[in-house]
Amino acid sequence: MAAAGSSPSIVEYFGGEDGYRCGYCKNDTGNLSHGMWAHSMTVQDYQDLIDRGWRRSGKCVYKPIMNQTCCPQYTIRCQALRFQASKSHKKVLKKMLKFISKGDVSKVASEHDEPMDSHIEDAVACEFACKSGSHISQSELTPLSEDHTERVESEEQDAGETKEEVNVQKVESGSLQICTDKDTPVPGEPSRSTKIVHAPPKPGKGADLSKPPCRKAKDIRKERKLQKLLQNQMCTLGGSQLQTEDQVFLLQNSKSKTNQPKTIEDFVFVSLPDDAQHKLEVRVVRSSPPSSQFKATFQESYQVYKRYQMVIHKDPPDKPTINQFTRFLCDSPLEAENAPNGPECGYGSFHQQYWLDGKIIAVGVIDILPYCVSSVYLYYDPDYSFLSLGVYSALREIAFTRQLHEKAPDLCFYYMGFYIHSCPKMRYKGQYRPSDLLCPETYVWTPIEQCLPLLEHSKYCRFNKDMKAVDEGRVKELGRVRVLHKRTIMPYSVYKKGRKGPSDEASVQQYASLVGQTCSERMLLFRS
Repeated sequence: MAAAGSSPSIVEYFGGEDGYRCGYCKNDTGNLSHGMWAHSMTVQDYQDLIDRGWRRSGKCVYKPIMNQTCCPQYTIRCQALRFQASKSHKKVLKKMLKFISKGDVSKVASEHDEPMDSHIEDAVACEFACKSGSHISQSELTPLSEDHTERVESEEQDAGETKEEVNVQKVESGSLQICTDKDTPVPGEPSRSTKIVHAPPKPGKGADLSKPPCRKAKDIRKERKLQKLLQNQMCTLGGSQLQTEDQVFLLQNSKSKTNQPKTIEDFVFVSLPDDAQHKLEVRVVRSSPPSSQFKATFQESYQVYKRYQMVIHKDPPDKPTINQFTRFLCDSPLEAENAPNGPECGYGSFHQQYWLDGKIIAVGVIDILPYCVSSVYLYYDPDYSFLSLGVYSALREIAFTRQLHEKAPDLCFYYMGFYIHSCPKMRYKGQYRPSDLLCPETYVWTPIEQCLPLLEHSKYCRFNKDMKAVDEGRVKELGRVRVLHKRTIMPYSVYKKGRKGPSDEASVQQYASLVGQTCSERMLLFRS
């Protein structure tokens, strides 16, 4: 979906043979990832890469070596349009509402207080490549000409997975009504024949995500009473057809509108009283290239990050520096793009700033991509920890995804980074339902309920049950990989013929197999 005239992605591939310290289990050499330095990248290329298990930290793009790394990291996405807040999610939303309207500072820790901010581990995971960041001059990267002798025509964007067709319509109540095309298979819906094994969690390892959400006892009692009433009505000979139909209607509407489960929007966009104690405003500012609003708030934003790192992650006062902050959370390879059928703010990298009474208390770093909002990181003022800002911001980002979907119909997922089952504190991401995990071998999305029993037995798993299935996006023709050499774009087959010195085919083959055929033919692999 790259905008007309947009420049192609330019990357340098680093491989990933050396192990480095794991931010999750603290193993000194157990973490293994492939890394690329992205000088520039289109949002469509990055969307396709994260759908193959890649993730960015600043301009470094990395992919864990899943079957070798100590803590396998599975890409997780939430189906934002079908998301329903859990009881503990609603507690967090109510707590914020109470604080804003009444100034209530209840500091009772939420049972669901795992923050959406543990992505610092992801950032650290890629530091090896960031440290060895490229020193290539910009002139070498500027593509001047394309070798027309064996010019490769870009194929249409790979259709990939089947997208759920969803129409979101405004109804009188102002809430969102989601209408799913009945004939369209819904991704994340387990097939009727699939038997899901309920594996209870081990003590201290988080909630049992395989169980259905709890329902109120009075709702269950009411439903049973109505069903009994309906059965009695049908068994009574004197019962007219009209009476039976009335009972069916009564059963179907047993939940009054006031008793419908509340959505995130019901909590977030509720009208506040005139005498509300506080004012919360969420602003979306483009971070790359930096907008005027981003520049104007840079110092304030950095100071919040510095305090957050010192208090929450115990960093010394001289860290993090402005350079580190810029490199990890402000720099991005993503090119800003605007499309007629895209969101009004456009695609690319943004900071979602939470302003309370005129000051920044939290910042969510996000990427807006063709099919999703991707959460990069969250940091907040530690003085406001009692508001469970990690959970609150994740719920706001899901609501934001649904908002963007109204203008950009393809954009309907919320990507939460990596789900790490072997690290108990990272399992909270699986509580944003319905969600899917990416199969590390075939890159097919699988409902998390089907993955959890497998992960209980082995930390590395292939989720695709079809053992004959292969990576459909795999490289079939290495010669078609696009290369940037001496400011000239050419297919790898042409570059290889003129290359002097030892062969680099093994490295190019590895790169191409990891990014897939579609991206390898669209992105430019820098060759010196």
